[in-house]
This record gives sequence, structure tokens and C-alpha cells, in this order.
Amino acid sequence: MKDVVLITGAARGIGRAIADAFAGDCTVVITYNSTPPDALLAAYPEVHAIRADLTDPDAPAHIVEEIIARHGQLDVIVNNAGALLTDEEDDGRNHAVNTAAPAALLRAALPHLRPGARVISVSSVNAVLPALGASSYSASKAALNTWTRGMARELGARGIRVNAVAPGGINTPENERPAALTAKFVEMTALGRIGVPEDIAPVVRFLASDAARWITGEIITVSGGYRL
Repeated sequence: MKDVVLITGAARGIGRAIADAFAGDCTVVITYNSTPPDALLAAYPEVHAIRADLTDPDAPAHIVEEIIARHGQLDVIVNNAGALLTDEEDDGRNHAVNTAAPAALLRAALPHLRPGARVISVSSVNAVLPALGASSYSASKAALNTWTRGMARELGARGIRVNAVAPGGINTPENERPAALTAKFVEMTALGRIGVPEDIAPVVRFLASDAARWITGEIITVSGGYRL
């Protein structure tokens, strides 16, 4: 039986690459908000797409109910959806999307998760290396890391693994940084290039695999050696 994998915010960027990594041999469910996942659905018509605003307190329960009604199970949750607002812009959405939504989604899903279920969140190196002008974003990712470790400890007895991946600088086709800013990231990265979504997706897939069966409560940094 195929795993049913939920990936939030998977219409583009890192989420789209993660969906690509699972779509070949899993039943993939994604959420999206403002960006329709047209390209993803054209490539994988069998993907189940749910439109949801994760700042809505009712959204997690509705998402899980729809998955269980259609697929009867949920095996992997990938908390990819994120908000990246500067301190001046942030009106609470950084915390609502980056920290509160993963916690609410797991609460809604727990009655349906069996031993062997996996929860993987996309964090950021900014959780430990705060971004200038985006301390609230950085703090929300630091809270996500602490939540990841806490839930790993709480759910270990149920055989549920909880981990996170912390990307460094990533350029996506939809949101390329200006050339000068990209050059600064490259200069601060040991491997001498900016990251791409395809650098992150295989690590998420690894954490969801049986090869990672003895890994829980970890934050795996995938940054090319950013700010070493």
C-alpha cells in the first residue's frame, strides 16, 4: 500500500520539488493558498490538491478530514508552507504559518497516525543565524525547531518520528534573488553556490524513508556550508 504524503505549500519552490520527490511511488496530497498548482497537476494529474489558508484555525481539521475521507490514511506530513515577512511587515503571520500551523496540523492528524508515521518540517538556518531585519521570522523557525524536538520526544513511544530540515540560501525559479544578493550568499557558502529546491527535497525524502528509521528529533542543516 502506498504511503499517503501531505505536503503543505507545494505549488512552487521547495514544496514543488518535495512533491516531485514523492509523486513517483506515493499518494501525494498538497495544500496551496494563493498560487494555483497548475504546473504540478499537469505533471502529476493524480495529485490531490487542497486550497487552504493555514492561518485559518479551522484549516488543519478540514485538511485532515478531506485526506482521510478520500484516502483512508495519512502516513507522512511535510510542513513546508512558510511565511517570510520582515519585522516591519509581520502582523503575526510568521508565527501563525511557521509555528502554529504545523502544531495544529499534527494535533488534527494524530488520531489517524499509525506507528511508523513521519512528520518533517522545513525550518531554516535563520533559526540559529537570525536574519537581519527578520528577527520575528527567525524566531518562528527557532520555535519550530524546539517544537520538533519536543514532539519527537512525546511521540516516540507511538513509533512516530519527527524531524526537520534547515535550508540555507535557496533560489527558486519563481523567486530569484537579485544577482548582487545571490553573490553574497555564494561568498558565505563553503560549496560556492546558492542552493536550489532540488538540494532540499532528497533530504526530506530520506527522512521519510526507512533508511532514517533511527532518526528523530533532529534538525538537519542543508546549506552547502553557509556561514561556516
